[in-house]
Amino acid sequence: MTARSMRSLSGALKPLFSNRLSRPPPAQYGGRHTVTLIPGDGIGPELANHVRELFRFCCVPVDFEVVNVDSSMTSEDDINDAIMAIRRNGVALKGNIETNHNLPPSYKSRNNLLRTSLDLYANVMHCQSLPGVRTRHRNVDIMIIRENTEGEYSSLEHENVPGVVECLKIITKTKSLRIAEYAFRTARAKGRRRVTAVHKANIMKLGDGLFLECCKEVASGYPEIAFDSMIVDNTPCRPQQFDVMVMPNLYGNVVSNVCAGLVGGPGLVPGANYGEDYAVFETGTRNTGKSIANHNTANPTAMLLASCLLLDHLKLHAYAAMIRRGVLSTVSETRLHTADLGGQGSTSEVVQSIMNAVQSTGPRTLST
Repeated sequence: MTARSMRSLSGALKPLFSNRLSRPPPAQYGGRHTVTLIPGDGIGPELANHVRELFRFCCVPVDFEVVNVDSSMTSEDDINDAIMAIRRNGVALKGNIETNHNLPPSYKSRNNLLRTSLDLYANVMHCQSLPGVRTRHRNVDIMIIRENTEGEYSSLEHENVPGVVECLKIITKTKSLRIAEYAFRTARAKGRRRVTAVHKANIMKLGDGLFLECCKEVASGYPEIAFDSMIVDNTPCRPQQFDVMVMPNLYGNVVSNVCAGLVGGPGLVPGANYGEDYAVFETGTRNTGKSIANHNTANPTAMLLASCLLLDHLKLHAYAAMIRRGVLSTVSETRLHTADLGGQGSTSEVVQSIMNAVQSTGPRTLST
């Protein structure tokens, strides 16, 4: 992989929406930023520790306020503490939080509470093929934009009579217009040429029909960007046909997981959640990886790239670029891979390789 292509790929993984609505919080103390860190469940805590280790090594001017969230608790005190911390700091890095399926249906998952309480309406995931990772499909470069606060994730379901359950899917014009506008503004800001609305309006004529009509309405204001729509069933075909995809909540969950698989798996793809006032960064597919927790085998790439998105959001671009180069060098040039990519490297070995790559690029005292 040439230095030029590495710079191109590094630039493509920079913030997905340079003039997004969420405003980065100002540095409060001596030019340092305070960031809420939610380690989460499964592999989350060990990956969070590696992020902190790498930030210390790179002298990143970020201090973490750690808030632990326990998915086994029935009380919501812990997630409320996390929400308050994010409101205080404006930004967070988050491990994945397991959904407790033993709680009554009336309980919202902690992930859902976090997104809705902070109105993190746009979930953005950039799935891009990485040199050095062998996959069936090459040259995949898709931006997935998912409405994050309504749809089937509204947690409104009940049993009418024994054996009959009703689950409400909420689609509103206000939020559909908002996410469509976000998708087209992102496409324009990133020089993208096409936006595809994913739906099931042939069956859900009112709900998905409203979403599709909102996308068409917004598209009319962006004549330089091509617009089309596709029934969700057909989206797995020919991934190279897509540029920017915008969709309701549930479809976004499914499509983002499929797209992550196309480029190498959940261990490679970072994700971001944006609202008007707050931003939360995490791995793209929100898998807890509970079965491999504490085995030193988890792929740290997605979490480290998520931390780079965080740094770019804080306008610490030089630090983000330095870490991103180290990550991409390890994945694509050194090719030290964890087991999910067919390699034999441990999590700590991959992180050490990244630090070696960072050290070889120059001094760690940077101007941002």
